[in-house]
Amino acid sequence: MKFIVSSTVLLKNLQMISGVINPSNTLPILDDFLFELQERSLKITASDLETTMSVTVPLDMAENPGLVTIPAKILLDTLKTFADVPLTITIDDDSLGIEISAGDGKFKLSGHKSDEFPETPAIEEPTIIKMNSEVLRSAFNKTLFATGNDELRPVMSGVFCELAPEDLTFVATDAHKLVRYKRTDANAESVASFILPKKPLNQLKNILPDDADVTIEYDQTNACFRYENVHLVCRLIEGKYPNYDAVIPKDNPNKLIIDRSPFINSIRRVSLYANQSTNQVRLKISGKELTLSAEDIDYANEAKERLTCNYEGEDMEIGFNSKFLLDMLNNLGAESIKLEMSAPNRAGILMPVDPDNKDEDILMLVMPVMLNQ
Repeated sequence: MKFIVSSTVLLKNLQMISGVINPSNTLPILDDFLFELQERSLKITASDLETTMSVTVPLDMAENPGLVTIPAKILLDTLKTFADVPLTITIDDDSLGIEISAGDGKFKLSGHKSDEFPETPAIEEPTIIKMNSEVLRSAFNKTLFATGNDELRPVMSGVFCELAPEDLTFVATDAHKLVRYKRTDANAESVASFILPKKPLNQLKNILPDDADVTIEYDQTNACFRYENVHLVCRLIEGKYPNYDAVIPKDNPNKLIIDRSPFINSIRRVSLYANQSTNQVRLKISGKELTLSAEDIDYANEAKERLTCNYEGEDMEIGFNSKFLLDMLNNLGAESIKLEMSAPNRAGILMPVDPDNKDEDILMLVMPVMLNQ
């Protein structure tokens, strides 16, 4: 096997899929990239058994098609040192010795047999939908931060997708916070739902192009995302997602409208003085005034700050985890946000006042922290 390829093209494509490889693998073969040399192109695959991702790279020259796996770390580290130069890569079919020639340099390493590398799962009788990459990236960016890490509740470690002819809904929750993100400018022919794991979505959101058609295929077990020269297959999370709609309070008479930026900055400052285990920030709302306060009795730290706001409802005091609040506010793009509440022990609902995108419907829920009187 022999081929010639640009070092920067090869590096860029390897970096796109390298996030799939785990830092420590039980199977040594999973530390490798699978190289499949075809007539005029090179298909490169990375896998961790749950997620398999491949890219197809056009070549300047290819001879003797074949398969080999190449250790990922040394290959990536070598490629990062080159400027944009043509590489000639030669693989001995018998010994699997690999030689990389670049200008006056020659580098040799050992490849491995490809037969131990896991096969890419096939999607049986797939349902297919097409979606714009911008919609997908936005959906992942606005939900992934709210997913859970509890190994005992794996369904909450992914993003729940509900597809319907009218709209698409993406939901994430860790039981302390919840995000429901709807798009009315994307839809599916039939109703379906599944839970996508966090890792492949993080991988995708970082590499999706700005305006491309993404084809999504799915069955009962796997989902596949395909665009341009990229192909990703991941195993769906098994189990029933919690009834998220039931936990969203419908009647919230107390409504606070406030500019997002000053609110974020104020929470950041005040939360520096909060107890570091609870991160509790207290919101006291009265008339047109919002007072944020926090204290850490152990260190005699205390902070208080006043902001003007628009408020409808009875005066109230409620406590929130400042980290959760900041996570949500940073992911709400609008200039002004609305916080709807019913009681100090009930969840607060955050949403944008004037969304940037009219096809987007986003709602975030945050559970309160019980106040120390």
